[in-house]
Amino acid sequence: VGALSLVRPGGFHRWDLMRASVLADFASRAAENARLIGEAQERETERARLAEQLITAEQDERRRLSLFLHDGPVQSMAGIALMHDAALAAIRDGRYEDAAKVIESSLERERHTIQELRDLSFAIEPLVLRDQGFGAAVRALGDQIEQSHRITVSTETTAGELLGEKAQAALYQIVRESVNQAVRRRPKTIGVTIVELNGGGYAVEIEDDGVGERR
Repeated sequence: VGALSLVRPGGFHRWDLMRASVLADFASRAAENARLIGEAQERETERARLAEQLITAEQDERRRLSLFLHDGPVQSMAGIALMHDAALAAIRDGRYEDAAKVIESSLERERHTIQELRDLSFAIEPLVLRDQGFGAAVRALGDQIEQSHRITVSTETTAGELLGEKAQAALYQIVRESVNQAVRRRPKTIGVTIVELNGGGYAVEIEDDGVGERR
């Protein structure tokens, strides 16, 4: 921690050295305490910064889910209700063929809404991630993209299997968001690779053959 240097022409007595040792001990403890307090303050500042980032991320995610539900399934359900009203009015008027057409259209929209909600549930926390592991969850995500958008998705996620449960959940959300952004470029193929870095840590590599970004 430090050194205490004492100089006196006449030399020191034994009691002087004992007192100096006690004072040096007090000084070293004070210096160490000051260092620990400084480190604690830095950790507290970092903890507060991370907590603020977490709260902001949670708010952004809740806002995104709210907008998706309002603009997607909620609007669809409102449209389905109006279609049911129209079908009911047609039945009361004896226009059964018109009512059948409206009901057929409403059923198609209802199935689409159910699929949207199912996709949302899968995106928030896929059961396959909890039950079958990280690799199976990413493959299931790829299968979903292939069925919905007719895009070939290849995955190499062996490195991700070494992570803990919480790390895998966080990494999956990164993969999901990256793949969804890649889909917007309308590629024919998307490649997902999890790489373990030599210096520690992991990297997610997403490759696609879609059009380039305009920004």
